Amino acid sequence: MNLLAHVVLVALVFGGSSESLETRFDEKAAELGLDFVHDAGRSGDLHFHEMMGAGVALFDMDGDADLDVYFLQGGSHTRGASQQGPSDRLFRNELLTGRPETLRFVDVTAEAGLSGATTYGMGVATGDVDGDGLTDLFLANFGVNQLWRNRGGGRFEDVSESSGLASEGRWSVAASFVDLDRDGDLDLFVVDYVDYSLASHRRCYAPNSRPDYCGPQSYRPEVDRLYRNRGDGTFEDVSLDMGFLRRPGSGLGVVVTDIDHDGWPDLYVANDQMANHLWINRRGERFDEGALLAGVALSGDGEAEAGMGVVAADFDNDGDEDLFLTHLMGQTNTHYRNDAGGFFLDTTAASGLATGGRDLTGFGVVALDVDLDGWLDLLVVNGSVKVLEKQVAAGSDNPLEQPDLLFMNRGDGRFELAREPALERLGASRGAAAGDVDNDGDVDVVISDNGGSARLLLNRRNPGRRFVGVLATDSRNRPVLGARIGLPGVVTSRQTWRTVRTDGSYASASDPRVLVSVSAGDPVPVTVVWPDGQAEDWRIEPGRYHQLVRGTGASNPRSDAP
Repeated sequence: MNLLAHVVLVALVFGGSSESLETRFDEKAAELGLDFVHDAGRSGDLHFHEMMGAGVALFDMDGDADLDVYFLQGGSHTRGASQQGPSDRLFRNELLTGRPETLRFVDVTAEAGLSGATTYGMGVATGDVDGDGLTDLFLANFGVNQLWRNRGGGRFEDVSESSGLASEGRWSVAASFVDLDRDGDLDLFVVDYVDYSLASHRRCYAPNSRPDYCGPQSYRPEVDRLYRNRGDGTFEDVSLDMGFLRRPGSGLGVVVTDIDHDGWPDLYVANDQMANHLWINRRGERFDEGALLAGVALSGDGEAEAGMGVVAADFDNDGDEDLFLTHLMGQTNTHYRNDAGGFFLDTTAASGLATGGRDLTGFGVVALDVDLDGWLDLLVVNGSVKVLEKQVAAGSDNPLEQPDLLFMNRGDGRFELAREPALERLGASRGAAAGDVDNDGDVDVVISDNGGSARLLLNRRNPGRRFVGVLATDSRNRPVLGARIGLPGVVTSRQTWRTVRTDGSYASASDPRVLVSVSAGDPVPVTVVWPDGQAEDWRIEPGRYHQLVRGTGASNPRSDAP
């Protein structure tokens, strides 16, 4: 795209504002060694899947308390969905403890044994499936899904076949690890998209009769799958018994959240051009679909929208989790405010989050407190799924490129679209993962662009703020997904509550650590409410990260957790 076309597009999105720019992020990927470039494998035939990938993961692969980065790769797909191509790539973080200025990444794909991760990649989920204290990788692919077990020492082993997770012939996009029955082992929920393969590829057309990418309506929607962890390194497909096979959907995003606060993890799935699904966990014995009753199946106008990415977070600091979904150009992204009791209201327009998104197609989304004021902001990455005629005319070889968006939370129920130079670079952005990659007390973002270079946005933290970082684990050193962290924030007299999770966004996995800005320099009281309802209290020093191990805090039998 030429410079004039770039300026015109940015002006359209931001209303042509001439306000001065406040830089909150520095883009540092190439400078710091993250030289990943996604290969979409475009052959000119406009295959459906080649413009949908791929995600990215931030996780601590080697237990050194900093975040490493995993990128999923695409590659030529004329070989067939299950044949070999270029591998995904793993970058080790070389950060020295207490020295953010030493941040640097090194490609360790080969030495980690991950050169065999060559299936056409879509999404990634992170979690410790075998209870050894090491984070494993599940890869949702176009073709054969893979489970890579972390063996320690920076090495991974492909256990896809022996674990029972090497499903072939389906197009999986996203996944979440979740302890569905609260037995201490992580189960796996896999979101499949549509019944598409190279053999079923068909031609689709734009309104001007130009060949274009197809949409999900051209193919039959798939059903999602739930795999129960047997505790011996293998998984059992329990999708039928749990009720998932009765409701197909063109799923692209998933997040685990306890919608009804009964202590059992529920599953919210963003479906593309279909009603979304909310799977209510009935004490680990079955799941009931309840999205329509909860108000999160359709938009407030009663329309099924093009759900891509999804995030669950407490945007209004009232103690329960709200939902935000990204959508297709021509629609707005959607904000559902939790109105207590597991019922939601579409407050997209009232919250100001309809701004900007209608002109773009949103994929990855992360909730993060950019300015450390105690209110969670939203960063949305965008990229078209239809060929953009103006970019074709400008000679672009990737005519799907759009700018990304940052919405700052004002704390009064409204968000403001912020000018952020680091997000104005055009790309066909897909995956986004959030985490503190330099351990300096603020949240950074890694972005994977379809057919383009990866980006690392380092947050310029306000040095006048103090923070508390928490990693809540069990006695086996595993992050306890779904645990609730409560501590005094900087905005209300009530506790600020955050949930331990790695899922959400689009096809990506984020840092399981919880980071909250605090106003005091004295030891801070922290409450952890575990998924089974038991609670413990600690007092910890601000200004650094703490690992809080279950069973080492003071018992809190009457937690004030919402």
